[in-house]
Amino acid sequence: MRYVILDTETTGLAPKDGHRIIEIGCVEMVDRRIQENDYHQYINPDREIDTGALAVHGISSQFLRDKPRFSDVVDAFIDYVKGSTLIIHNAPFDVGFINHELNLLSGRDDKITDYCEVIDTLAMARDMHPGQRNSLDALCKRYGVDNAHRELHGALLDSEILARVYLAMTGGQANLFATSNRARQSTNQAQHAVLERPEKLTVLMADEAEQAAHDAYLRDVLG
Repeated sequence: MRYVILDTETTGLAPKDGHRIIEIGCVEMVDRRIQENDYHQYINPDREIDTGALAVHGISSQFLRDKPRFSDVVDAFIDYVKGSTLIIHNAPFDVGFINHELNLLSGRDDKITDYCEVIDTLAMARDMHPGQRNSLDALCKRYGVDNAHRELHGALLDSEILARVYLAMTGGQANLFATSNRARQSTNQAQHAVLERPEKLTVLMADEAEQAAHDAYLRDVLG
């Protein structure tokens, strides 16, 4: 089974406002093992980046000025993801932007879901942990995934972190990596993310008194 963990960075929040993709980062996973076969591309959006978005990812318009446009990289990107299952945190956001970019290309009416299935880890997390914070940072904390090196958002770095979170969410096997140290680039600065095996998660069961107190609380709440 081939999975591609995907993330994007954009000029702003919504394609309907003319915002565009500026970075795509993908990490390949085969049989629950991370492979050394990433896809990473910065993209010139031909527009300015919103101040709020710049504060999140730190990627400037000046940095992107000499980068290829989406039309230049679309074939290589589709070839990379074709036939895989995409794992995305808050998939409607990234899928919406990718489909918007495809729709802007002359002579194309395809969607990313024509080539891939999609798993949304945010929807998974909300089902597994209702009523709790389920951002990527919150999931890292919950599952013991180290993200201390994540000072700014970056598509490739966030994809690698999400890969570890997904493995932990679906069986706790976040240690099944092809290598233990992988160099990553975040925004326009080179950063190195050292991937170490996470500590084994300890499961603490409620004792009899705690369970009784919990049951009493639920009776009060539910009447």
